[in-house]
Amino acid sequence: MEAREAALFELALRMGDTALILGQRVSEWCGHAPALEEDIALANTALDLLGQTQMWLELAGEVEGKGRSADDLAFLRDAWDFRNLVLAEQPNTDFGHTIMRQYLIDAWNRLMLDELQNSADARIASIAGKAARETAYHLERSRDLVIRLGDGSEESHARMQAALNTLWPFTDEFFEADDGDALLAAEGIGPDTAALAPQWQREVQASLAAATLDIPEGRTNPSRSRSGRHTEHLGHLLATMQWLQRAYPGARW
Repeated sequence: MEAREAALFELALRMGDTALILGQRVSEWCGHAPALEEDIALANTALDLLGQTQMWLELAGEVEGKGRSADDLAFLRDAWDFRNLVLAEQPNTDFGHTIMRQYLIDAWNRLMLDELQNSADARIASIAGKAARETAYHLERSRDLVIRLGDGSEESHARMQAALNTLWPFTDEFFEADDGDALLAAEGIGPDTAALAPQWQREVQASLAAATLDIPEGRTNPSRSRSGRHTEHLGHLLATMQWLQRAYPGARW
């Protein structure tokens, strides 16, 4: 695979895997959310994310040219082959963690999709255009909940601050770039990811201030996902997500 195709493959995996793993995490609330309205909303969010996964992983399979389908990429890869943001695989813990994780990723995803809609690659632009409309709603909803819970009761504020303290260090990898990203940016296919960081910071800082939450200082986690290094949580998640396909290869309904 040439450098351009390899970089495009990695970008499609990064977007698709992040949507897949986050969608799987969000779907864990189905039937367990604190209110019926939230149960339905989280289920719909998970479905949106899985729809985005399908589009990105289909593109990844097409670019790779080895005949792998979106299902093959989702269910027949091991943890070290996944390129999702490490934040996406972090466990739900409680409702506050779920909403904070969703908001931080929504704010990143919206910026990425806004840029990718202008991609010189028509396939990427088309996928981003479809996904951006859903993600705009996801961001509006998760932002509203972060503010309402952060600036709510004493307990809800404490839970949201605890969630932010735990999850914030994983945001460091959002805007890191490698040679593949630079190549795609130079050809107008992908965004200059580092240039998006100030916009994300302005969005998040304003929302967290409205939520009366304090951004943690001096806490970072090294980049992992680009090299296939993940937390132990991804392995446990994949064991649940992939067991049927692994146990009965090629099974069809």
